[in-house]
Amino acid sequence: MGTKIARAAFLVAAMMFFAVLALDIAVPALVLGSMALSIWAVSDGGLTSRREQETPA
Repeated sequence: MGTKIARAAFLVAAMMFFAVLALDIAVPALVLGSMALSIWAVSDGGLTSRREQETPA
């Protein structure tokens, strides 16, 4: 019975480790992506220059 509990505890610990590892990669990627998008949206060359390029001369 002790080995079943130990195996279950190891399984839970491994699942938690890999879940945290995935979040450790995904959360910074989302934060950096949103920062880049917000900087692009408020910069001079963001939305306004695309509108000007699409207008036919």
